[in-house]
Amino acid sequence: MLQTVFEKQPPNATVVDHALRRTRLAPFWIEDVADTPTYPAATADAAYDLVVVGGGYTGLWSALLAKQRHPELSVALVEGETIGWAASGRNGGFVEASLTHGSENGRRRWPEEIDTLESLGLENLDAIEKTVHTLGLDCDFERNGAISVAIADYQAEEALGTPPSATTTVLDGPAMRAQVNSPTYLAGVWDKTSTALVHPAKLATELGRVCAEHGVEIHEHTKVLDLVRSRSSSRVGVRTARATLSADRVILATNAFPSLLKRYRLHTVPVYDYVLMTEPLSDAQLADVGWSARQGIADMSNQFHYYRLTRDNRILWGGYDAIYHFGRGLNHDLEDRPESHATLARHFFTTFPQLEGLEFTHRWGGVIDTSTRFCSFFGSAAKGRIAYAAGFTGLGVGASRFAANVMLDKVAGEKTALTELALVKDMPLPFPPEPLAAAGINATRWSLDRADHNEGRRNVFLKALDAVGLGFDS
Repeated sequence: MLQTVFEKQPPNATVVDHALRRTRLAPFWIEDVADTPTYPAATADAAYDLVVVGGGYTGLWSALLAKQRHPELSVALVEGETIGWAASGRNGGFVEASLTHGSENGRRRWPEEIDTLESLGLENLDAIEKTVHTLGLDCDFERNGAISVAIADYQAEEALGTPPSATTTVLDGPAMRAQVNSPTYLAGVWDKTSTALVHPAKLATELGRVCAEHGVEIHEHTKVLDLVRSRSSSRVGVRTARATLSADRVILATNAFPSLLKRYRLHTVPVYDYVLMTEPLSDAQLADVGWSARQGIADMSNQFHYYRLTRDNRILWGGYDAIYHFGRGLNHDLEDRPESHATLARHFFTTFPQLEGLEFTHRWGGVIDTSTRFCSFFGSAAKGRIAYAAGFTGLGVGASRFAANVMLDKVAGEKTALTELALVKDMPLPFPPEPLAAAGINATRWSLDRADHNEGRRNVFLKALDAVGLGFDS
């Protein structure tokens, strides 16, 4: 097997140890939000037109858009912990236009719909940008696009073969390194319109603020135990520890957490992603790196890294490892994985050796709601009174707003251009129960790693997954 660039050019171990020595186990984004508002727990039974379960992006967009569509509706949003504490407060802050986790994944699954889906994705990103400006969301929004960077010869060949367009620039090695200076870069493709960057926790906090301003009742520390349905009533009871909220319609936005609808509990698995955040770069360090256009960046490997600058010129560096824990493990202890954080640090200094001496201030992990089709899917129950979306597989910052619109159409009983999409109507295959789930997921991860060591060539196992519609190219 060939060596990857990270194996050919590892940094000195003392550089890595020094960089990690003072990290805090905490999401930088959440700590960086000042004066976070708090919302009371639900303590008394109440009735609403709509109850939204989940205080991440999907739930927040659902509540906000419901009130914007119909201001007269009574809407409550309930969250088991605090607004944006999970994936919505600890992701990379990449707001992607893609609704299908990339064009190739979408084209493979919905070839007749892909042009429509890509158009809808750009419209959705435009709408997010418009909302940021019209509602004054203080979330460090920057629409600078993103670069897919080649770090292996076969990737460079693919990048340089990309047809240029009005919004896409193909960069050879020197042009790529003129944008961002790394000895590992061989080529790149800069899509200038389909990606924006945000401060994730600020976006969640601000969406909570405008939801409240639009009349949404938000309840934190209100974990939903189950849904109660009665033959004598068309309403749905959302039962919590201290109160039951009665609703005409319910939207479930629990993503990586076990679905309140049993039929969907095998349709996602929680996969842990790990992240580092540097201290702010000095002016001299930033000059050594370049990056004046402040694009988001991801390499073209299967096990890829994603990274970007913050407003104060820190570098967020995440990805590569994607760890599944047997039995769909899901708890706070899994957010710290020293071996993954050390691997990230090594790869960081291989990419940017000129930043030797820089330290990381924060390390953390977060859980991704992974589906077998690698993008969101949609479900319903109670004769359409309950709608459900999950399975964003790491690209939910932008797609969550699209999902909210789909679910609002569904609970309204409307046939719309969105509800009639095959993307919305189709259901992915569920993951198998244990021990098959762990065996399959870990075999897939190992095979993708082997492909990265073999010029992208997929082994028999990956080809078999491709044949049954379960394959994925990053």
